[in-house]
Amino acid sequence: MSVLDTPVSAAAPAAPTTGLIPVFVTLKLTLLRNGLRQSSGRRAAFIASLVFTLLLAAGQVLGLVLLRGNEHADTVVVLLTGIVALGWAVLPLFFPSGDDTLDPTRLVMLPLRPEPLIRALLVSSMIGIGPLFTLCLVVGSVLALAHGAAGVVFAVLAVPLTMLLCVALSRAVATANVRLLNSRKGRDLAVLSGLVIAVGIQFVNFGAQRLGQAGGLSALDPAAGVVRWLPGASAVGAVETASDGAYGVAVLQVLITVAALVALMWMWQRSLVRLMTSPDGSTLAAAEPAREESGRGGLAALLPEGRTATVMQRGLRYVARDPKTKAAWVTALAVGAIMPLLNAVQGTGSVYFACFAAGMLGMLMYNQFGQDTSAFWMVALTISTPRDAYVELRARALVLLLLTVPFTLVVCVVTAAMIGDWRSLPGALGLSFALLSSMVATGAVASALFPYSIPQEGAFKNVVPGQGGLAWISILGGMVAVALLSAPVIVPTIWMHLTDHHDALWLMVPGGLVYGALIGWAGLRFAAVRTANRLPEILAAVSKG
Repeated sequence: MSVLDTPVSAAAPAAPTTGLIPVFVTLKLTLLRNGLRQSSGRRAAFIASLVFTLLLAAGQVLGLVLLRGNEHADTVVVLLTGIVALGWAVLPLFFPSGDDTLDPTRLVMLPLRPEPLIRALLVSSMIGIGPLFTLCLVVGSVLALAHGAAGVVFAVLAVPLTMLLCVALSRAVATANVRLLNSRKGRDLAVLSGLVIAVGIQFVNFGAQRLGQAGGLSALDPAAGVVRWLPGASAVGAVETASDGAYGVAVLQVLITVAALVALMWMWQRSLVRLMTSPDGSTLAAAEPAREESGRGGLAALLPEGRTATVMQRGLRYVARDPKTKAAWVTALAVGAIMPLLNAVQGTGSVYFACFAAGMLGMLMYNQFGQDTSAFWMVALTISTPRDAYVELRARALVLLLLTVPFTLVVCVVTAAMIGDWRSLPGALGLSFALLSSMVATGAVASALFPYSIPQEGAFKNVVPGQGGLAWISILGGMVAVALLSAPVIVPTIWMHLTDHHDALWLMVPGGLVYGALIGWAGLRFAAVRTANRLPEILAAVSKG
């Protein structure tokens, strides 16, 4: 039994705290070493991450040093430092399992005082790949800005202050939200981290293009003027200020960082005391008498009776409660809207880019049974004929259409309004309807012929090992089939544009709806027969996660 598992009586004297820092540093190193011993894959991932971080950090330091003397060096350095400090505040919310010591409740049974505890945790938090990367960035930043003796003095102060502020910010946020991070909502945040990265990349790309149009880095000077007074970057900004001879302003910037560090330590201590002395109320709701629900209310009252209503309610609950399903929906909605709208803002887009939203959301029809995992056996027991399978697939498709069709309409209309091309809107709508219906049809068939299991653990794993080929066949084959099935709508739309028959594009709206309804119906019928005949194979495939 480890020391963390040993109960301590309430009357036990407080443990000596003078040597807590070396104890916690040793504990952090031990946790890191034992974690690497768990598997060769984990060791390989750690080594690869370390090598990549060192290479990136070396290139980063070199790039910052080469900026020395450039007129925009302070702008780049201040903004970069501010972004890194923001990352330290946000990342614990999305990667709570990245550090086993982020949860202070593991130490609740030990007789430790708050003040020495947070000091020891602060020092031990300096160990890791993230702190190493941040240290390289801060050192490179001060090397790029420091000029003269005063600049060097403030650089020596800025490096430890910025590092301490970043780590304290991360710890304060993690401690204040530790119960959230250990709950289902916290796991949802971890799953949605991929969305944050994807959306962030799009905004970075958009920002880089705007900088090129606005005349380069000088467009960022106003933003840097504000960020240099924020705690995350004020200490580094003080190096440039002191190098220019404004010593009073530089001292004020350093004091802003010191005051923020003190405030964060105080907030961290209060959160720690409250967390380790108050009861956990996360299970109080479970102790209350269960509320009985009678009849059908809310959205359920609007759904058709029978199996269709049951399956649709289950699908909507997956969207609202299942982390993987929720992440897939939010990612599809966000990326499906960002791509056409960002291109419209840049003035390089087309109304037909809005079809990207229908494509992203239509992909959610693929592998419908994989989200059920081993619980699919309950669905399989209710399917005895192709008719039962058809109703099951139709209800799942209706859930997709219920959320996708209004969203697609909004994206198409907004894109057309931003570009000012209302003549092409009917063609985009008709094509979107055809694409969406074709993906419903091919997705239903792929769900029956190429099902695969979705692992419940791991935010970034959507296919269990050994079934990656099934996933690729399902998706890539479906894309080819969708292009062929949508050709009867794509070809007339292109022909009307080439022959300047824009007034006839409105025919694509009813045409796309009718054709899409026929394709969707035929695909569901075809998939229903395969589903009814392959229930044991589907159950075996989706039960491996």
